[in-house]
Amino acid sequence: MKLYTYFRSSAAYRVRIALNLKGLDYEAVPVHLLRDGGEQLQPAYRAVNPAGLLPALDDGAAAIGQSLAIIEYLDETRPQLPLLPADAAGRARVRALALTVAADTHPLGNLRVLKYLTGELKISEEMKLGWQHHWMATGLAALERLLADDARTGRFCHGDTPTLADCCLVPQVFNAQRFQLDLSPYPTIMRIHGACAELPAFQQAHPAQQADAE
Repeated sequence: MKLYTYFRSSAAYRVRIALNLKGLDYEAVPVHLLRDGGEQLQPAYRAVNPAGLLPALDDGAAAIGQSLAIIEYLDETRPQLPLLPADAAGRARVRALALTVAADTHPLGNLRVLKYLTGELKISEEMKLGWQHHWMATGLAALERLLADDARTGRFCHGDTPTLADCCLVPQVFNAQRFQLDLSPYPTIMRIHGACAELPAFQQAHPAQQADAE
């Protein structure tokens, strides 16, 4: 099984966590998002994922893009240590938490969006950072409310074992820390992040632990 990844890619980080939580071996294939105009845009990688985005997973039976689709595929094909709850309402909640990050928050700070802001729209670096902080804070505030106001939140996002939602939460916090966003308004998120950080699966998936880390 091959995972096409980049050490600082939030979406790839999610999948690395999921693979580790499920105890699955994989080969990491680095794809540098900045070198030579972005290796993800070159024909060699486009042949794997025509969208030109990371990550992609190739397990021999299928080549899949989109981090949440990959994680759900892993859950369906390797059901041991599931990352989604057994009940329909629980699965819907975990997916909603994950999508609050993966659909509503992360895309607005993605590399191609930021490059468009500074390249085509000619905004300053200061304005770009303001954009990043605004949308990260908006998304994290929504996630904080969803977690803090629901009795189903436990040690982790949903109960006392990690789920798909935690796979999304941790990389988003990493992004916020990287860009020095004040995280004090999000105590529930940071408590859960601390619980995740104690687990080897999350520690080993951290960007600093990847072979292509710079």
